[in-house]
Amino acid sequence: MAAFGRFSQMLRRSSLTRTRRQLSAFVDSHEADSAKTWKILTFVVALPGVGVCMLNMFLKGSEHSHDAQPDFVPYSHLRIRTKRFPWGDGNKSLFHNPHVNALPSGYEGHDD
Repeated sequence: MAAFGRFSQMLRRSSLTRTRRQLSAFVDSHEADSAKTWKILTFVVALPGVGVCMLNMFLKGSEHSHDAQPDFVPYSHLRIRTKRFPWGDGNKSLFHNPHVNALPSGYEGHDD
């Protein structure tokens, strides 16, 4: 047991252990510098970039009108109903939107 104690003291005093401690201190300071850099980049680059993208989306979105329904074209291969849906009147899909989704005969509420 005494030999183990002498061996561990010798390892503590060795230059390899001192070098590891110095490298550990360097890594800790490097991590702090790296964290500071990423924090600055977040506030200076990322957040303004998100703000510019949001502004662009808002301005482009306000140019388009979403009030107009698309024209109904009764293509034979679209809206094929081989059997009725098990809910409602059987003609509307589960997430049916009468403003956007047309039935096989056309949009709801239009006499076109």
